[in-house]
Amino acid sequence: MQSAECPQCGVEVSVGSQPKLGKLVVCKECGAELEVVWLDPLELDWPIDEDEIDEEESDDTEEEEY
Repeated sequence: MQSAECPQCGVEVSVGSQPKLGKLVVCKECGAELEVVWLDPLELDWPIDEDEIDEEESDDTEEEEY
């Protein structure tokens, strides 16, 4: 069983024996929903919200006219 540190609270979170990129896990200590973002070394981070990215990109491309 492999584990990685929760970026929220620092507790080791179990990710199973064969983690894969994109696998979602929940920290049992703080309840943070996390995603496997790197395999060697194993690293967890908050999942990317595709809707948020789309909104940010559209905000960046809009320009105000004066």
